[in-house]
Amino acid sequence: MADELTPDTPETPEESEEQAIKQRKNGLYPGVSDELAENMRSGWADTELHDLAPIAQAGHTADRRAALSARFPGERLVIPAGNLKTRSNDTEYGFRASTEYAYLTGDQTHDGVLVLEPSEDGHQATIYLLPRSNRENGEFWLDGMGELWVGRRNSLAEAEQLLGIPAKDVRELPERLKEATGPVRNVRGHDAGIEAALTDKVTAERDEELRVFLSEARLVKDAFEVAELQKACDSTARGFEDVVKVLDKAEATSERYIEGTFFLRARVEGNDVGYGSICASGPHACTLHWVRNDGPVRSGDLLLLDAGVETTELYTADVTRTLPVNGRYTEIQRKIYDAVYEAQEAGIAAVKPGASYRDFHDAAQRVLAEKLVEWGLVEGPAERVLELGLQRRWTLHGTGHMLGMDVHDCAAARTEAYVDCTLEPGMCLTVEPGLYFQADDLTVPEEYRGIGVRIEDDILVTEDGNRNLSAALPRRSDEVEAWMAGLKG
Repeated sequence: MADELTPDTPETPEESEEQAIKQRKNGLYPGVSDELAENMRSGWADTELHDLAPIAQAGHTADRRAALSARFPGERLVIPAGNLKTRSNDTEYGFRASTEYAYLTGDQTHDGVLVLEPSEDGHQATIYLLPRSNRENGEFWLDGMGELWVGRRNSLAEAEQLLGIPAKDVRELPERLKEATGPVRNVRGHDAGIEAALTDKVTAERDEELRVFLSEARLVKDAFEVAELQKACDSTARGFEDVVKVLDKAEATSERYIEGTFFLRARVEGNDVGYGSICASGPHACTLHWVRNDGPVRSGDLLLLDAGVETTELYTADVTRTLPVNGRYTEIQRKIYDAVYEAQEAGIAAVKPGASYRDFHDAAQRVLAEKLVEWGLVEGPAERVLELGLQRRWTLHGTGHMLGMDVHDCAAARTEAYVDCTLEPGMCLTVEPGLYFQADDLTVPEEYRGIGVRIEDDILVTEDGNRNLSAALPRRSDEVEAWMAGLKG
């Protein structure tokens, strides 16, 4: 990795010019003579793009901003994208814009900020962005964030055409915010510089109301979002197929071969994985969020693969299948798997408009409680088990959650708007019951120990019921075996 020539980034164009001159005089740019600096100023083609078509979701983001404007009339609203985060020393993590910012703008660049200024007819939206790196002062090649180091940014004019929002230089924004008057709300936790500029103008309570509103606004997906979620599920299905085809290589290495295989599909067809992939083989399947993925993959064991592709527009799938590594379930594995499948079927059937959000969880848990009683693992009847929550020793988690731009989407929504809500068309949620018999659980027969099974699908509430967005992947145990056999050839 090449070393950068400059230790920091100027704050404004004027400071940038002054600092660049000072640093050249002080010898902070090794080998940069005045003649070279002058040479680098000229001889570059004009690459400004004109007549750009708006991004696909521009109309949808405009509608979302209009709803936000209507909710907070007369108030200045500030929604940051966030900044780069240091991974180690002078390297950063790959950037992912804040969900609220991307939802309202469609933009994904770091340091961006959307500001809605109150006006007579609602709000005037302005997006504040880093402009293209300056060629006059050498920023484009001397600064570590210049375009010859990290790539070309859109100009402000290009951003306006793409996003359909007036664009200004974000380096001017902190001072503007300090001088602003009137009520302000800010989405916290993404940009410390913006928060510092607003220190005396915001309150935690008011900012939280903004965050909650934007979380609840995403509960019902529009047509663009549904299409993105379907795209994510389709790519995820192909990623699962990729994994099945290389299980022999995973057996020769570790769970990380599975993780890497799925990641390749996510990067080729999308932006990234939507969350850390869970590639849990054998007893690791009993650890709900096993993301170390450094264990062995053995024939005869089960592989619990919980993974999702995040699309280039930042919508993620969240799918789980529990697969026999050698392609065939043992008798006890099939018994447990089929019980979870039956519970999932009951849960999916409960997802429909007008139903309570909690219904699908209750339906799935009832099936699992009945199975545990039937197997003699807990004293019945099922009603007693459910009342006392005794099934939770082996079921552990809730049966699902909302899904969208975040894998656990709408997490800041109020209880009455989420877990106590009535399902509506356009809501998308996961249905993912599981049974987990820990390797050290002495309350179950030895043959159960170390077996963990979860089956998860992404379910869209429709006008007349539901649609399984991840139905391309088989779920029934015999269908899973046939599917794996076909992929392995």
